[in-house]
Amino acid sequence: MDKITKFLVKCRMSRLVSNRDLLKMIQISFKKTDFYHECCHYMKIRLGKEKYNQFLLLIRGVELNGVNALSFMDPSYPQQLRNIYDPPALLFYKGNKNLLLNRCLAIVGSRNATEYSYNCIRGLVPQIVDRYTVVSGLALGADMMAHKACLDNHGQTIAVLGNSVEMCYPKANQSLQRQIATAGLLISEYPPGDQAQKWHFPQRNRIIAGLSEKVIITEARQRSGSLITAQMALDSNRDVYAIPGPIMSTYSTGCNELIKEGAIPLTNFTEI
Repeated sequence: MDKITKFLVKCRMSRLVSNRDLLKMIQISFKKTDFYHECCHYMKIRLGKEKYNQFLLLIRGVELNGVNALSFMDPSYPQQLRNIYDPPALLFYKGNKNLLLNRCLAIVGSRNATEYSYNCIRGLVPQIVDRYTVVSGLALGADMMAHKACLDNHGQTIAVLGNSVEMCYPKANQSLQRQIATAGLLISEYPPGDQAQKWHFPQRNRIIAGLSEKVIITEARQRSGSLITAQMALDSNRDVYAIPGPIMSTYSTGCNELIKEGAIPLTNFTEI
């Protein structure tokens, strides 16, 4: 990490600095000014005197041993992610960060995915692993299936987490998370020590969508995180594919609705 990235990481690890604050600091770094003085001045105004003094104490005590992170300015930061609304200023990672420069395709779906999702993913992944790095969220269900199918077919995969990269959620995916850290890449905008929180997952979904050229939804209820990912992908001008399913299945309701609204129906895995 360069000096500016180290400073940004320390700021994030203080828990007093938001992603938007970090993006503001990155804007400051583009100017020919005293970066550290200008950032501290910005944070003093943002936090007020009492919290600012606390902020200074916290960043002085931050240890960066074993922390891997890249910033918005890093050459390894993917261009397509730079172009989304509210891009992550920092990506903490474990594994091969060069995968971020590959062409990426996201596969997401229900946490309660059925055998239908499993069969679709097992049929789809061998068709794409030679052209795309598979991105998903390491949740139970379809996400887990997508990562496993990718590894089983000697492909490359990126897991975007809703917690820090050294923590595991859900615990059932601990072994899979270790495999991805070794053979693929774990990334998160959350610093070391951050546990999964309910509101982290919609934020994580924007990164899944932002990294990917295309997003495939396998199964989804009418209201689900997968549909949030689909909407974020559409907002970022990504192609969204939905696998149609039985009209009586509640797990296909969301996909069938997406197709009605203009998503591309994925009826043949060689179409990708």
